[in-house]
Amino acid sequence: MAAPPARGGLPTGAEKTRRVREMFDAIAPRYELVNRCISLGLDAGWRRRTVAALGLRPGAIVLDVAAGTGDLATAARRVGLRPVALDLSMGMLESGAGAPAAQCDAAALPVRDGAADGVVCGFALRNFTDLEGSLREMARALRPGGRAALLEVGAPAHPLLRAGYSLWFDRVVPLIGAALSDRAAYRYLPASVAYLPEPDEMRALLERVGFDAVEHQLLSGGCSQLYVATRGDAQ
Repeated sequence: MAAPPARGGLPTGAEKTRRVREMFDAIAPRYELVNRCISLGLDAGWRRRTVAALGLRPGAIVLDVAAGTGDLATAARRVGLRPVALDLSMGMLESGAGAPAAQCDAAALPVRDGAADGVVCGFALRNFTDLEGSLREMARALRPGGRAALLEVGAPAHPLLRAGYSLWFDRVVPLIGAALSDRAAYRYLPASVAYLPEPDEMRALLERVGFDAVEHQLLSGGCSQLYVATRGDAQ
């Protein structure tokens, strides 16, 4: 039986998990190429800023949750951190390189409590079937005082920028995806923003699962957004 629809008729529950896994397996071979095209190359800078926001010293262990092909793990390794790539899609992990990796659901990370110094996650919050459970797992996996940096799509506040961004994201991105990879996957991308909580709701959610000192930053005029939070002393 199909799961009940979320806003916009998007799937939820086990149906969402299945479809997300199959979609990312299918688009893995050209995932990095399409990312560069649809972000106009800005995503590399966003990822560097995400890793820098952790404020960790070389040698620190960082979990890249929903790692995809490992762009964030690569950015972490370049500054001397020790990344571990975790993803639901085996196709994504097999297309990546350069870090220890494991296939898993973000709501059940295969690491002991407090094992990591940092957690990063790029453009994946809206793909988690259980967002609260996944954030709680990130908090559990971090040592007290460890940091999480969560990068996601956003939307500019300025009306003119917002209109241009909406045209690009809702109309042009699916065309690029169709030309270079998979039409259905890149129609899902703009639609999946409906899964994302508003910033105040997201901040409250992070605090509820064990984070504090939550910061919300807008990048490139709001085209993307970054949540940075510190694991509290107790959950």
